[in-house]
Amino acid sequence: MNRLVPSFLLAGALAAIAAPLVFATDAPAAAVAKTDHSTAAPLAVSTVTGLAISPLLGMGAYGAYQWFTAKEGAARAELPWYAQMEFWLPALLVVGACAAKDALGAVVSPGVKKPLDLIELVENKVSGLVAAGAVAPLVMAAGADLDFSWPLTGLAIPFGLAVFALVWMASHAINVLILLSPWGAIDAALKGARTALLALLTLTAAINPWAGAALSVVVIVVAYCVAGWAFRLTVFGSVFCWDFFTRRSRRCSPRENDNRVFAGGNLPGVPVRTYGRLVQRTAGGLEFFYRPRLWRPGRSAKVPVEKAALAVGKGLFFSSVTADGAGTLFLLPPRYRGHEEVLARAYLMGGGVRNAGLRQAWSGLRELFGGAGAKTQLG
Repeated sequence: MNRLVPSFLLAGALAAIAAPLVFATDAPAAAVAKTDHSTAAPLAVSTVTGLAISPLLGMGAYGAYQWFTAKEGAARAELPWYAQMEFWLPALLVVGACAAKDALGAVVSPGVKKPLDLIELVENKVSGLVAAGAVAPLVMAAGADLDFSWPLTGLAIPFGLAVFALVWMASHAINVLILLSPWGAIDAALKGARTALLALLTLTAAINPWAGAALSVVVIVVAYCVAGWAFRLTVFGSVFCWDFFTRRSRRCSPRENDNRVFAGGNLPGVPVRTYGRLVQRTAGGLEFFYRPRLWRPGRSAKVPVEKAALAVGKGLFFSSVTADGAGTLFLLPPRYRGHEEVLARAYLMGGGVRNAGLRQAWSGLRELFGGAGAKTQLG
């Protein structure tokens, strides 16, 4: 089954890219779309949702659609920048390269693939910012102008940006999960599911704009429900990228106290991957201080394990703080890579530093998606 996942991934990517071009060749349908203003608003909602699911693929496919439906010559020259071949063709080629990278992930070593996953994570952030600032407002404004009176345009653009932010954050979490996942087959399955959703949304909107808008509403509601989980993953991915690309581990070392860490899957009362500070209290215990969503009033949680039972699990790309019988309590940003022994001594961890063995694989998989990890020992 795992061998079939890369094939499904490539097929889904090709379908998502080809779908707008197929419908672009349907001249009568295109003519109806230009004259039927009643479908402008639902098409705008579907387009913004699709852009948020995969910004680079969305901009490339949407730009290609506009390029192929425009008349030759002057009409194409007047298209916006994202609908020019100089943009959408390289964009789709980059998307294809990313799909090939994930398709080959099952047979490529993590040491080769993970740096490429990091580059794709940064690309998703940059393309998301570009799409949110330069493409989504134009799409929503066009839908409002065509369908409603001009004052509603001012409301349509903030609404579109809010929708884009929600859906993009949920979709971006998939890139972070791919970065964290130790198995290439899971990476391909996650990317394939996202691409399949984008293809379904594109086809549905092309067949019936109102059905596409209804599907977009479902996607938006789901994105809203997982917003907290996605936000924590987004913060985790941002810190991870910053530490990795700036080689922060070579510029700093752990403090004697009060170090920045992420909550693991087994810290009671704290959502997994919450960003905060691990503090050693005067009385001797450890406490985790954090702000929900990074701006809400501060909270704290006592570490329910004695320091003598704690250990630093040294992983391939980042490390963690674990305890026998208690699973993973904290995830360490890459800035602490190579400084695990200093951190263990600073917090008087009795277990010292250990290599994270394969017995933690199932626990890591559960924590990857936000659940509590299995309470197994390192080995």
